[in-house]
Amino acid sequence: MAELIIPRSAEIMAAVLFALAVIHTFSTAYFEHLARVQPAHAGLWHLLGEVEAVFGFWAMVLLVFMAVQLGTDTSMHYLESRNFTEPAFVFVIMVIAASRPIIDFAGALLVGISRILPLPAPMAYYLTVLSLGPLFGSFITEPAAMTLSALLLRERFVNKNAPNAFKYGTLGVLFVNVSIGGVLTPFAAPPVLMVAGTWGWDIAFMLTHFGWKAAIAVFINAAAVTYLFRNHLKGVQTMSAALARLDVPAWVVAVHLVFLTGVVVFNHHPIVFAAFFLFFLGFTEAYHKYQSRLLIREGLMVAFFLAGLVVLGGLQKWWLQPTLEGMSPAVLYWGATALTAITDNAALTYLGSLVEGVTDEFKYALVAGAVTGGGLTVIANAPNPAGFAILKGSFDDGAISPIGLLTAALGPTLVAAAAFLLLPG
Repeated sequence: MAELIIPRSAEIMAAVLFALAVIHTFSTAYFEHLARVQPAHAGLWHLLGEVEAVFGFWAMVLLVFMAVQLGTDTSMHYLESRNFTEPAFVFVIMVIAASRPIIDFAGALLVGISRILPLPAPMAYYLTVLSLGPLFGSFITEPAAMTLSALLLRERFVNKNAPNAFKYGTLGVLFVNVSIGGVLTPFAAPPVLMVAGTWGWDIAFMLTHFGWKAAIAVFINAAAVTYLFRNHLKGVQTMSAALARLDVPAWVVAVHLVFLTGVVVFNHHPIVFAAFFLFFLGFTEAYHKYQSRLLIREGLMVAFFLAGLVVLGGLQKWWLQPTLEGMSPAVLYWGATALTAITDNAALTYLGSLVEGVTDEFKYALVAGAVTGGGLTVIANAPNPAGFAILKGSFDDGAISPIGLLTAALGPTLVAAAAFLLLPG
């Protein structure tokens, strides 16, 4: 296949559409309002009011533009040159990780760990989910950790009756902690995965340069939000027997864990993890009585969001890479943190890995900045749309304010920045 050459006019249009998509993510509440005042077109407005549909919609606009301006062959060539493995993986891992046996097992495990803490049961469990849950992301991948943590929080704490400040505070810490909690290993966090092979980063390197700092920040963030909302947490219903007891047969849990492990191990091989997923669907149908509703729709919406980001993000290299090349390590760190808020952090580190002759300080600043800013917006980190989709129904009008998320994530983001910049190593 001949090398694909995209003219600058198409790249500029892609940048404009990317900017419009970012603005759109901050305007979804307006479209939901239109759905209420203009019921004749409520379906269209509801679609445009879904954050998960935003980037897919604007990616479609880009492909139509390319088809008209450059021809259908070029448009299709570009689309087929994109790698959609990550959206497919996030869909599969989200559905499996959100299955009842996995959630019940994770809930029982975290309840058991939380009982060790000298705190009231609800506070101890909340602290455990917001700390160990994200750190699990270093081993079961960040999308799985986000799905598990968000579902456990929704089951117990984040509901329509909870105060808005508590819900946004929880969301901000969850997103930041998941973003930094996956850096204990080189294979679980998307922004690390993009550069680990190129730069030769193994588990020992990640633990000594990133992991222990991230773990400290994760626990500080979780402890801070637990203390801040201690009065509300003390009033949460006493720990239920359902959370503390695993009522799904152990062998069913074991089978689900095998499926989850298989998908994680073969996360770079879509044919293999798709096969695991099909067998998983067959198993859940055969033993339906041990299952709850699978999050197929939610997973597909998240995958659609990420696929749109892949299509739009693929034509942003022309301005992102020169921007990164011109920064010193100190400026790069804060620049990467800020840029992550408006573009996926994995795309950012991937572009940085293409820059030749960079120093170790450049590499550290780029990745540390990218994971630090991964909780600021829903598009900043690949697992965020999964948490967004799971928790948004607990917020007013079923919508999460982007400004509310940004504000809530600023404090935890600064804690992460302090850990990565001030701690030695």
